[in-house]
Amino acid sequence: MKQKPRVAVFDFADCEGCELQIANLEEEIIDLLEIVDVVSFREVMKEHSDQYDIALVEGSIMRPIDEKRLQGIRKNAKILVALGACATIGGVNKIRNQWMPDEVMKQVYGDAKVKGNELFNVGKAKALNEVVPVDYYIHGCPIDRDEFKQVITALALGKKPEIPRYPVCVECKKNENICQFELGNFCLGPITRAGCKAICPTHNMPCDGCRGLIKKAETECVKEVLERYHLTYEDIRRRCTMYNYGREECTYDK
Repeated sequence: MKQKPRVAVFDFADCEGCELQIANLEEEIIDLLEIVDVVSFREVMKEHSDQYDIALVEGSIMRPIDEKRLQGIRKNAKILVALGACATIGGVNKIRNQWMPDEVMKQVYGDAKVKGNELFNVGKAKALNEVVPVDYYIHGCPIDRDEFKQVITALALGKKPEIPRYPVCVECKKNENICQFELGNFCLGPITRAGCKAICPTHNMPCDGCRGLIKKAETECVKEVLERYHLTYEDIRRRCTMYNYGREECTYDK
């Protein structure tokens, strides 16, 4: 019988909400344990091993010591999966990249003596793929549990996970939601990658783009929506600062 792939879960600068989503699978996680062997997961177990096949990594990269640690994880892993918005696109941590690191540290720690301590040697926030090669991405803030199960199942079976490349609007229409633009809200759904089941608009909140943005060409299926509200891809892209701060991040399409 083929040996189950060994999985390890790691985190960097984040709220650990995506890991909590995994823990919240509760009895459903038993099904995953039938096909994978979890060897390290700090949030839910004491055991740890550096022998793993698949590394699930949450969080953005802030410090040189984070980069070194991530490089070590990458070296050990056959497959590295970015887990959640902080890991896939840098997430909300990238908002502070508009200021110099010293300014940020001064604002947070005041006159406390933190210089020289590598724990406080903070640089610009980075997504994982700005430091090491990433094989697969599980998008969202937090991740969708069903999508997580689908991705892990595919990897365990040696298949390529299928991640949507069409806009959230498609899922929103399937849910028969009233368009957020009709309700007077500004929504990033027309240019944001689907896969979340349009959870925010379905609960009467506009999409903030936490799953990363699709290419302009992939918005053709919602071209009518953009025209109806006199918007263009660029109009919406300029508003994507919460999860996709900066032009390069806004054209992220992995």
